[in-house]
Amino acid sequence: MSWLSELLQRPAVTWWDLLDIAIVSIVVYELLKLIRGTRAVQMAIGTAVVVGLFYMSLGLQLETLNWLIRNIVGYVVFAAIVLMQADIRRALVHLGRAPIFRRFEGTTSDDETIEELVVATSALAAKRTGAIIVVERRIGLRNFIESGIPLDARLTYDLLVAIFQPTSPLHDGAVIVQGDRVAAAACFLPLTVNPRLSRDLGSRHRAALGVTEENDSLAIVVSEETGGISLVLDGAIERNIDTERLRARLASLVTLRRPAARVREFA
Repeated sequence: MSWLSELLQRPAVTWWDLLDIAIVSIVVYELLKLIRGTRAVQMAIGTAVVVGLFYMSLGLQLETLNWLIRNIVGYVVFAAIVLMQADIRRALVHLGRAPIFRRFEGTTSDDETIEELVVATSALAAKRTGAIIVVERRIGLRNFIESGIPLDARLTYDLLVAIFQPTSPLHDGAVIVQGDRVAAAACFLPLTVNPRLSRDLGSRHRAALGVTEENDSLAIVVSEETGGISLVLDGAIERNIDTERLRARLASLVTLRRPAARVREFA
């Protein structure tokens, strides 16, 4: 019973121990979120199997298996870094965009991003080029991003206008914006099932309503028929707004450092 006595005689748990456990739990949780739905899941399973075999070889004194694992594990680590470099880069970018780090960023990028969105929307509306741009806020849009073509490019006027040109293979679908980056283009969005909508609303407006009904994102829609600009938020639509109104609404709703609060009603 000596092991039971040693267990009962362990030192008391302090606040520092609880803090240590909490930090490790958060790190493990965030890592699991990052690898969910990616190739890293299979890599993690394979790593767990190798670790299990290593300790089994120690316990059962399987010298050959133990020697093999000890000699190849270094090469496996380097191979994993080379093969998973894209996922590692994505994970580091995701970590750098965490709210705790965004507090140290400047506010100038907010204004620049909003201006790029407004100028691109105005140019598309002037040419009556249909477009739908969805801006991520607090709730992630990963499932919609994965349905399109990943870009992860800096948001600029030229990029948005080029995407929605009728001759572009990416024009048919939505662009999803994360912070100051265009995450993906040609994304599929759910259509709203609200039966009380006006019949003159096209598929772009219905898709914008559908995606904002499911989360707190906002959508900008340019009508191909009229060239009118609409802003959609929380399943509510504000139609035929001008450039200054769009700029003011985006300035009050979109920030790169901290998510804006949800707004149910349009002013």
